[in-house]
Amino acid sequence: MTHTKRGTKKKKQGEKSQYFLTILFTLLALAGMVIYNFVTFYSNAVSDMIAVGESSLSQESEQLKGYLTKGMDVLQVTAIAVEYMMQGGADSEEIEAFLVEESERYKQDIDPNFTGIYGVFDGKYIDGIGWVPDEDYVPEERVWYLEAVDAGGTPTVVSPYLDAQTNTIMMSVSQLLYDRKSVISFDIVLDQIQIITQDVKLNDMGYGFIIDRAGLVVAHTDSAERGKNYLRDSEMNALLVEVYERQGETFKARIYGEDCTVFTDNVMDDWYVVMVVSNTKLYESIRRIMVRNAFVCIGVFGLILYFCTLAFKRIRIHMRNEEESRKNVEKTNETILRTLARAIDAKDRYTNGHSQRVAKYAAEIAKRMGKDADYQEKIYRAGLLHDIGKIHIPDAIINKPARLTEEEFAYIKLHPVSGFYILRDIQGNDMIAQGAKWHHERYDGNGYPNGLVGEDIPEVARIIGVADAYDAMTSNRSYRQVMPQEKVRGEIEKGKGFQFDPKVADVMLQMMDEDKEYEMRHQSGPQLNILAVDDEPESLEQIENALKDEPDYTVYKEKSGRTALKRMRQVPMDMVLLDRQMPGMDGLAVYRYIRDQMDSDVPIIFLTSDKSGKTIEQLNELDAEGYLVKPFMPQVLLEMLHSILQEKEGER
Repeated sequence: MTHTKRGTKKKKQGEKSQYFLTILFTLLALAGMVIYNFVTFYSNAVSDMIAVGESSLSQESEQLKGYLTKGMDVLQVTAIAVEYMMQGGADSEEIEAFLVEESERYKQDIDPNFTGIYGVFDGKYIDGIGWVPDEDYVPEERVWYLEAVDAGGTPTVVSPYLDAQTNTIMMSVSQLLYDRKSVISFDIVLDQIQIITQDVKLNDMGYGFIIDRAGLVVAHTDSAERGKNYLRDSEMNALLVEVYERQGETFKARIYGEDCTVFTDNVMDDWYVVMVVSNTKLYESIRRIMVRNAFVCIGVFGLILYFCTLAFKRIRIHMRNEEESRKNVEKTNETILRTLARAIDAKDRYTNGHSQRVAKYAAEIAKRMGKDADYQEKIYRAGLLHDIGKIHIPDAIINKPARLTEEEFAYIKLHPVSGFYILRDIQGNDMIAQGAKWHHERYDGNGYPNGLVGEDIPEVARIIGVADAYDAMTSNRSYRQVMPQEKVRGEIEKGKGFQFDPKVADVMLQMMDEDKEYEMRHQSGPQLNILAVDDEPESLEQIENALKDEPDYTVYKEKSGRTALKRMRQVPMDMVLLDRQMPGMDGLAVYRYIRDQMDSDVPIIFLTSDKSGKTIEQLNELDAEGYLVKPFMPQVLLEMLHSILQEKEGER
């Protein structure tokens, strides 16, 4: 049994698969690590970016809140002064003079965007900058008055509005005075808030705006957007709904077809500072870093792949050399085993091929018992060498045509022990020595050499014992011919539990039941065709006389190369004895025709009368089985035929 090309191809495919799996695993591990690092980096970078955005927006909100708080603080101080004057009995003219003076001071000392102070005092409207309202102007109906009353004495920021005359955004800060009827107020031009809003950006990315709950854009990075009402813009309206609902949270939104991150903060309850940054710009630097790192990782993987491939190729070359060396050793071992088996069988012509048949049966039994390929290979080799101890037994006993005497049979019983000591030093396959030593043990303990019982007998010996007994009954012996299949089956059945392991015997019986044509036996009869080609009748007669007592051979004689080729087309030949020198088509021409034109590998032995070194060298260079120098000894011819045909039979 040898490794097939399919097995070698499968092994190479397995090596490639292992290599690709290693690369795939490395790629997946690297990809997993990279993805994890990328996700972690991206998540942290995004979190950091959002934190920076929120921090930046918070600073702008604080500025806005501080500005609005300053207005309320200034108003509150003024309100205290007015209340003091009112409690002291000051009339409207004195209060008006105070308001004019304070209005001027606001513009010069506090903030030029703080315009004149005005209000209702003791039922009369007074304006610090001298503005005279229309006759139908009712201050108690104005928003600044109503919201101050609603605030109940706390300074309040009135909703901003767009001044139609100046096209500026203004707002009022108002406070109800102690008498619960008078209200003091002043207007603030929101130009400073517009200046603050210019800085509502994230690293110069995006834009910001301040909006009140009514949707009015109080300030915007783009000054052209000031004064618009975003509640009237469907796209921005959807954005404002989220701004109002989120109450100062950061969220994602799609604005005018672009994905954006929206930062928000609530100021003074009714005002919102909003910063919008395009995600493309917001994460551009992060993505650029990630792409750069991705290329670095691809480069690293490329280097890993290159060096892994280089190492794999070197390892594969080394492994291929190792495999070739192993195969050569294995082939040599196989050849040695077969040679030893043939040497064993050569001692007994009646059981020619016995060892190879036993090996084949034993391996098939092992296969059917579920043993793996390695076990089958080992038991095959053990089967080949199970009778090697017969080398020590005299040929007269081995080839005795009658039954053996007790003394002669005692010699036979020595061959398991002799075989064990010959084979015991073989490394890597203890089964060979075990099979040789114990294949004649019986399951009931009545075998030899040690009388082992049942499963104390090594399994290899129990399997070979069944295979050996089966082949003994199905082979020609000097004292009998092949036994009928039914009788062999009965003997195996009868020996279960006595001579044979029942489980092994059952497998053998199954194999016999499947062998409908009784092919598992020693095939005898005139089945091997020998073609003798020689222009000398004496040589043909010598060959015929040498083979006349060999019942397994049928000899065909031809006197020329052309008639020999014609005969080969009619009858398949197992061996050709070919004269080197013939008139017309000589032996070399016939040889080449057989090999090239007929594409036949039939064994060929050359016959030659020329013993010169040149001729012998020429014959040795051919792919022939050998040569015989005429006249030859019949025994030499017979030995060559037996050896060559036995070897070919073993290969089949």
